[in-house]
Amino acid sequence: MHIENLKIFSDLVESQSFSKAAKLNGITQSAVSQQLRAMEKHFNALIVDRSQKQFHLTREGAKLYESSKELLHLYEKLMSELQEMKKVISGTIHISTIYSIGLHELPPYVKEFLQEFPDVNVRVEYRRANMVYEDILHNAVDFGLVAYPVKMRQLETIPFQEDQLVVICAPENPLASQKSVELKDLEKYKFIGFDQDIPTRKATDQIFRDNKIDIDPVMEFDNIETVKRAVEIDAGIAIVPSTTVLQEVKQGLLASVQVRGKKISRPLAIVHRKGRVLTPAMKKFVKLLTTKDLIHKDKE
Repeated sequence: MHIENLKIFSDLVESQSFSKAAKLNGITQSAVSQQLRAMEKHFNALIVDRSQKQFHLTREGAKLYESSKELLHLYEKLMSELQEMKKVISGTIHISTIYSIGLHELPPYVKEFLQEFPDVNVRVEYRRANMVYEDILHNAVDFGLVAYPVKMRQLETIPFQEDQLVVICAPENPLASQKSVELKDLEKYKFIGFDQDIPTRKATDQIFRDNKIDIDPVMEFDNIETVKRAVEIDAGIAIVPSTTVLQEVKQGLLASVQVRGKKISRPLAIVHRKGRVLTPAMKKFVKLLTTKDLIHKDKE
């Protein structure tokens, strides 16, 4: 019985999917099934109750999963401590991030990190917020980068940055001539929003409700880039993180307008599974994200 067998089994239990466990470990679905049968033969016990329609562990399977997690944790801790003793900063950091952070906030940090630690491989996947949390909970990635972090008992949350939200419009829009605007005045304009399940949309909706402002978006999109393109053609105005439009404002493609008398911010955070052992490379990456502000510096 190898440590890889325990990891595959743990991934199977946490994802409750043979196909997902196979993908996480770079093997076929058939190989996962074979591993499970081999473990049942090795321990002479039924691990998964196949009489159930949904994935369900037997009592022996639940005990095996609990012990497997303990052994995997000790193994990861040992590997991390050995790396620290050798002062080795290497390996792979797998990140799942929402589009706006991945495209605008994250790049300068990855650039500086790789310059300092060239032996580390940083893999980034762009996902919707709900999928970032799923990736973390299923151990598919090491870190998630999200806005308006959701508290979950299984997750550790580390504050990362705070974005300022601004109103954007096309340069020819009448609003572009103003340096700031009252929230109430936004009712006069066509509004372009994010899809309703996106955290930034939920936050702006709450701001409108708190200020008794009635805004019904004429268009809704699932990512920041499409929102910006719609605003560029003057289909409406939008509220977005200021860091996501720095280049367009500089090039004269968009105008950015502050909200008068209010600083509306969007909290960003790093999330990972609670109790996860962080390798030296992961610790260095978290330290960089939480101690330096490279966003505006890189965009100047």
